[in-house]
Amino acid sequence: MSLVPASKPSRRVSVAPMLDWTDRHYRYMLRLISRHTWLYTEMVTTGAIIHGDKHRHLDFNPEEDPVALQLGGSEPDDLARCARTAENWGYNEINLNVGCPSERVQSGAFGACLMAEPQLVADCVKAMRDAVTIPVTVKHRLGIDQIEDYGYVRDFVGTVAEAGCEVFIAHARNAILKGLSPKDNREIPPLKYDYVYRLKRDFPQLEILINGGIVSWDAVTTHLAEVDGVMIGRAAYHDPYSFASVDQQFYGDDRQIPSRVDVAKLMVPYIESQMKRGSKVKHVARHMLGLFQGMPGARNWRRTLSDSKQLEGAGPELILKALAEIEHAAR
Repeated sequence: MSLVPASKPSRRVSVAPMLDWTDRHYRYMLRLISRHTWLYTEMVTTGAIIHGDKHRHLDFNPEEDPVALQLGGSEPDDLARCARTAENWGYNEINLNVGCPSERVQSGAFGACLMAEPQLVADCVKAMRDAVTIPVTVKHRLGIDQIEDYGYVRDFVGTVAEAGCEVFIAHARNAILKGLSPKDNREIPPLKYDYVYRLKRDFPQLEILINGGIVSWDAVTTHLAEVDGVMIGRAAYHDPYSFASVDQQFYGDDRQIPSRVDVAKLMVPYIESQMKRGSKVKHVARHMLGLFQGMPGARNWRRTLSDSKQLEGAGPELILKALAEIEHAAR
């Protein structure tokens, strides 16, 4: 297996944008575990950036680099404006959401419903590419509703690629626009990995990433024999320390990775700094619940860090308290 030099940023392994989960606190912790995994923000709508608090929606820690901003929108001028702002903010990539199936997102005329309008997606991509120098990428589904034909996603990718998009992240399922919740849309439509493999064969000049139902590193290795990168979703959130093997296995970087205990301790000064900016311990601790997944004492760790009474008014010493329980269980 060829390895990407550690000095060259690569989407070989990435963490999916996940609403309410992949915020800057989670991304900071994941970056302590893996220096090279490509990170994505939660989806941010163009309206939130144009009319809302830019610092709230766009601020990130320098340690997170490389990190991409995922945008939700379908108006080319608005997307271009937001992409320009994001580039000035320091993001490494702009990703357009063409995969979210929620009815709330559909009501805003973006997300997976844009699969039906490839030319509009192409116009959006071109507007952003004309506005920025960083890559503009698209995350999409294979089709919508009952459209199962491979030609549908092939033609979609071909149209958008003509507008200058060189990186496509394919969630290897259809999106059912009516009748299924976002959760069901991640589980019920069947996975069609072979469609994504065919995209890479049909568009060898493009960077094709695969997403959907991938939970093991053996599976990642299998997919990387067919495509350029693998994006992992909820498994990355529930067991973040599983990424401790990524840098060495997929990027050829042998630098020592902090232990789980070290990661927890390194989060203490981070929490202190975030509390000075108005965050609370609970805003960070909720992303740390899976840090000791499968280890002795993990249940007590989760119980302490999710206890609303203990979290109320707590400082970073709550992390140290939970960590003491972990260390006690390991004796």
